[in-house]
Amino acid sequence: MEQRLKPKHVRDSRTQQIQIIMPAHNNGYDRLFGGQLVQWIDVVAAVVARRHCNRNVTTVFVDNLHFKAAAYANDTVVLVGQITYVGTTSMEVRVETFVESLDGTQKLVNRAFLVMVALDENENPTEVPKLLIETEEEKKEWEAGLRRYELRKQRRIEKF
Repeated sequence: MEQRLKPKHVRDSRTQQIQIIMPAHNNGYDRLFGGQLVQWIDVVAAVVARRHCNRNVTTVFVDNLHFKAAAYANDTVVLVGQITYVGTTSMEVRVETFVESLDGTQKLVNRAFLVMVALDENENPTEVPKLLIETEEEKKEWEAGLRRYELRKQRRIEKF
């Protein structure tokens, strides 16, 4: 398939969302309900992917969702998403979640990787722009994303 789309930089689609945890977001232990965080993560990943491909997208895979620490009522939560790897129709998005203290310091509480697929006007998978890698960190992210892609592909093959 010939690439006709203009490649994009990681920075072109980087997205940040801020939330203040309200009591309705909490579980019975007065911590942020995991399902609420997953919803926020999915929205951030979708915005990142939509910005990258300029198309509607769908979540096809949550590859990793690692809760490192709890967040509580009245915490400021910062979600930061960026493209780490792209295939032909899919994009891997990393979303990191931080709790931000009042002095502005941030503590990582969650890291997630999601795979989003671009959809055409008939809701079929469609080609996405290639990713322009500029920094050493972006290169490392790309290589790790490629390894995760290969593992996901292997799991699909083993499953069927």
